Amino acid sequence: MLGTTAGMVVTAPGLSGRPLVLAVAVSSVLWRAVRGLAGQSQRRLCPAEASFPLRVPEADEAAQAILANSRASPPLRRFIACPDLARTVVSRLGNNSVLELTGRRPAVVVECEPGPGILTRTLLNAGSRVIALESNNAFLPDLESLKRKLDGQLEVVHCDFFRLDPVGLGSMRPPVMYSERLLENLGILPVPWTADIPLKVVGIVPQKRERNLLWKLIYSLYERGSVYKYGRIELNLFVSEKEYKTLVAKPGDPRIYQPLSVLWQTACDVQLLHMEPWSSFLTNSRNGGLSIPKSVVLQNDHLCLVRMTPRKNLFTDSLTATNSRIFILMVKQCLAKCRTKLVDKLNLWSFESGKKLLKQIEIPEDITTGSLYPEEYKCLFEAMEQSNEFDQSWLYEDSLEDNSAIIF
Repeated sequence: MLGTTAGMVVTAPGLSGRPLVLAVAVSSVLWRAVRGLAGQSQRRLCPAEASFPLRVPEADEAAQAILANSRASPPLRRFIACPDLARTVVSRLGNNSVLELTGRRPAVVVECEPGPGILTRTLLNAGSRVIALESNNAFLPDLESLKRKLDGQLEVVHCDFFRLDPVGLGSMRPPVMYSERLLENLGILPVPWTADIPLKVVGIVPQKRERNLLWKLIYSLYERGSVYKYGRIELNLFVSEKEYKTLVAKPGDPRIYQPLSVLWQTACDVQLLHMEPWSSFLTNSRNGGLSIPKSVVLQNDHLCLVRMTPRKNLFTDSLTATNSRIFILMVKQCLAKCRTKLVDKLNLWSFESGKKLLKQIEIPEDITTGSLYPEEYKCLFEAMEQSNEFDQSWLYEDSLEDNSAIIF
């Protein structure tokens, strides 16, 4: 037993008690032991004591567990409590099809806030290797009991994925921690950006911080920080229907085509996997309410399971992790007023250079900033980076405002 490691809870050595090694050659995350097990032979992942398939509790049992483990004044959380919904989510993740079609071991699944473990057990029954990150201490004993019955297929950590890498904090205690500490203690090493997906994250984005978290994640992705230091981490997250529609919005609708639309579509292949009514999820609300957020502009009747897979070709000689924050700021400034002519905006940044630049990249001179597609914004930025006429002095006026607008 490893006991408690600084910054996280680890109750057994790594996954399966054997060396945990990441092998880029087979394009899959494997595991190495946290300590003292180097040199032992690898063994197949198989249940030691548990009988498969694991029993998945019914919705009423999950509801009782959620109610019993809720804090006096808990932050609102939603849970997958229906076994049918859990099976749907697992089928959409497609881990089994990777093995069947390619022969390669599928990516490890990082489950955020498993709670009563309905999805956890369904993932395990499907053969996935799972890292369960749970922020509420009350749910940990049951998850750790399940872990002890398995031979390395499940790891349990007292951690909140959505609070990884906070800004401006010194020492901290679980469930808040740094991603580097989390992944290093699990024996996960970085892979090249162009390698296969090393980790699949699945969870429900907290409602009250939804927009801020989407901004935090996109900044981390472009700067290859936080979990993205370790490769192209695939997110499979339930977000509100209105936020999903913003993420996939196209030019022409100024109500919803926003900087987040451009940035996520440029960085990722954004795919809708499933839509589920809010009523299908349980909450930890003491009055049993669904707490559905109101939306005036957009329909918001569902939670949407959205896959966001970072593009292999995102980074180029002109768009790098180093200058990506400049790209983000450029997009935000352009879409601040989506009916502004792009040439006028460019001329503000470099006098009388806009027309020449647009002609170079074959974009109409009369186009507005709200009519430019995400791939065209990337092309525009790369042309600006290669031009001698844009020296980035236009950035400094708004950079302080940009950094303080989003609370991480």
